[in-house]
Amino acid sequence: MLTTAELIDIRRTLHRIPEAGFAEFETQQALREIIAHLPPAHLAIEEWETGLLVRVNGTGTEPRRCIGYRTDIDGLPIPEETGLPFASEHPGWMHACGHDLHMTIALGVLAHFADQPPQHDLLFVFQPAEEGPGGALPMLRSAAFNAWRPDQMLALHVAPEYPVGTIATRPGLLFANTSELFIDLVGQGGHAAYPHRTRDMVVAAAHLITQLQTVVARNVDPLDSAVVTIGKLTGGTKQNIIAERSRLEGTIRTLSQPAMAAVKARIEALVRGVEAGFECTAEIDYGANYFQVWNDEALTRQFMSFVESSGTAQLVECGPAMTGEDFGYFLSEIPGFMFWLGVGTPFGLHHARMSPNEAAIEVGVRTVTAYLAQL
Repeated sequence: MLTTAELIDIRRTLHRIPEAGFAEFETQQALREIIAHLPPAHLAIEEWETGLLVRVNGTGTEPRRCIGYRTDIDGLPIPEETGLPFASEHPGWMHACGHDLHMTIALGVLAHFADQPPQHDLLFVFQPAEEGPGGALPMLRSAAFNAWRPDQMLALHVAPEYPVGTIATRPGLLFANTSELFIDLVGQGGHAAYPHRTRDMVVAAAHLITQLQTVVARNVDPLDSAVVTIGKLTGGTKQNIIAERSRLEGTIRTLSQPAMAAVKARIEALVRGVEAGFECTAEIDYGANYFQVWNDEALTRQFMSFVESSGTAQLVECGPAMTGEDFGYFLSEIPGFMFWLGVGTPFGLHHARMSPNEAAIEVGVRTVTAYLAQL
């Protein structure tokens, strides 16, 4: 088994090497080296892309269940500003979503069961590319995963807004449906002194951004919820050249699949209007689309009762969030649940200064280990 001090060292090692989705080569190697030091008698390991699947063979008699525990392993393209002595060594990349803690907790739980195998089988899923382009769906479809396909699955995600020692979850919808959004506009560039000879795509983009703000306000049922955010706008090359091209990059979040379809349909209509009004051409790319995280009613209630009765953490029944998570693809086919783990930090997910309280590692390992041991 791994001590809390050893787990903190592991977390700091992983924090130093954040990598892009499907490029987690150092991370995969680090995970392999840690797992190689665990008792091997009950373990089997397979690589999938830049991720790992680790099976703990239970000691019970047949038939027995297989329980899956998933962690994500990739980082984000964010320059780190935490000032930590173990800050990212990969310029422009950071573990700003807590995946370093996620992996560390999974390793702590795995180490326990490698030493004390349970009655049932366990499958530890170290999944790449959660932040994009999306590793869950192709992993779910892979032969490697389906050779050890679990009967149920669970996962956690760090929550900066909750204090250490808190677990928050709910039956049903936990995380939203999400879609990336990329819109490219192409007009005709030219000299700033002759705007009548051009088709200005900075102006077209500005009008489109304003119109996109009406999608939720006027096209989504007020009793439903949706978000359309444009987080990046690029266009033009110089202050006295009218831009021939512009690009909008954003995200769509909805609490229902019908709302997602309605939002996309309205965006497409607005883009067609901009094409006509500004005499330009446009292309829409929805990039990575993530399915909602829908927690199984019975399994989630069972887990919540366990947390309350065991005293491993303080339980909060939370509301749904507009956060996106591709773990939803696993839950679309395999019953299970996800929960928030409080890490008590003032900086939110995807912030350059996000620094989870490492005391949460012990809480996560303790809770997940005790829960899996009693199944």
